[in-house]
Amino acid sequence: MVGDVFSILTVCTGNICRSPLGEQLLAQQLADLADVRVASAGTGALVGHGMPDQSLAIARSLGVVDPESHVSRQLTPELLDESDVVFAMAREHRRAIVELNPRVSKRVFTLREFARLADATSDDDLRAEFAPGPFGGDVPSSPVERLRAGVAAVAAGRGMLPPLADPLGDDVVDPYRRSQDVYDQSTREIVPAVSSIVSLLRRALALEV
Repeated sequence: MVGDVFSILTVCTGNICRSPLGEQLLAQQLADLADVRVASAGTGALVGHGMPDQSLAIARSLGVVDPESHVSRQLTPELLDESDVVFAMAREHRRAIVELNPRVSKRVFTLREFARLADATSDDDLRAEFAPGPFGGDVPSSPVERLRAGVAAVAAGRGMLPPLADPLGDDVVDPYRRSQDVYDQSTREIVPAVSSIVSLLRRALALEV
């Protein structure tokens, strides 16, 4: 984690389809927050590659400016250390991330997993995380501290929700080299998850305590 910036990292395999779109949509919807940085990487990155044409078209249709500027890069332990929250596109990436850097295990989620937990996180849950501990401590005041506390409140809900009937519900389908229908399905899985994440982060910033 970097002290004065709240860093979000999205991760998939090649870093050319799912994680770049997640990165771009999060950056777009959080663009007014100067203290937030969003990046992406791949567990098996096609290093130096851009997004395929289908992904570029989808990004443009969602209002992303200059998706052509994306360049794939490989995930490293250092990138994970610098991140306040890591959104894996599927459970396989979450496992790979924890194996690469066990220190981040408490702040790595699949994108859709975090969205489910965020939707179930109430303002009272956030307030509980913001409150001083039994031995005192400061109430989060800066935007970065509030965002980190928001992630901690979501993480505290792990294990509290009933398991999904189909564990694939926590994954975003990989569209690479597949049909347009699969690209569209992948997008339908990413877009609402990003909206839920952004909503949670903005609630953490705006909450009165």
